[in-house]
Amino acid sequence: MATPHNSAEYGDIAETVLMPGDPLRAEFIAENYLENPVCYNKVRGMLGFTGTYKGKKISVQGSGMGMPSIGIYSHELFNLYGVENIIRVGTAGAIADFVKLRDVVIAQSASTNSNYAAQYALPGTYAPTASYKLLAEAVSAAKKSGADFHVGNILSSDTFYDDSQSTAKWQKMNVLAVEMESAALYMNAARASKNALCILTVSDCPLKGLSTSAQERQTTFKAMMEIALETAVNI
Repeated sequence: MATPHNSAEYGDIAETVLMPGDPLRAEFIAENYLENPVCYNKVRGMLGFTGTYKGKKISVQGSGMGMPSIGIYSHELFNLYGVENIIRVGTAGAIADFVKLRDVVIAQSASTNSNYAAQYALPGTYAPTASYKLLAEAVSAAKKSGADFHVGNILSSDTFYDDSQSTAKWQKMNVLAVEMESAALYMNAARASKNALCILTVSDCPLKGLSTSAQERQTTFKAMMEIALETAVNI
């Protein structure tokens, strides 16, 4: 039952999927953490793998950048492949002053400037939120890991190069960090009655002019990966 975006057959993908934006980070996780990983998708270079972690079947697949892209992949995983849980493992830019480079951010909720929710024709403004059972497990895993982490609201933005330079305004509402995917993931999960969570590593501090390299983002944000894997194995 391949789709235009995924060559996997039903059953190739585990009930729990880790979903980085970068498919090369998906490959890194599969090769370094999963036992006997098998590649189930190469369509459009959006690599997907299934293996086991501590005896549990887990998949990891790239989502691409932005809400339209993760919207497509997560919709298909939830609705066509029987996936129950998606844990995004991505990068973010710090907004709050106290959030530092390489800190882990666990997104309890995702504010957004996107029009993604318009498709649902709701009579109000929807608040995209994480699934509590995933959130609780991730917080527990983060505490055990010893990583510096924060839990709270993030911003899912449709723009990376923001012409209006509006990012700083979100500080007023105690938003921790900005990324580009989680609100759509949370909405897709809610619509499908499934579970989703976003775990991020702060890769840059745009308001302070600090950043990490592309290679560091791909292979060195291991605390986030390990928190996500421990969450996956315990749900």
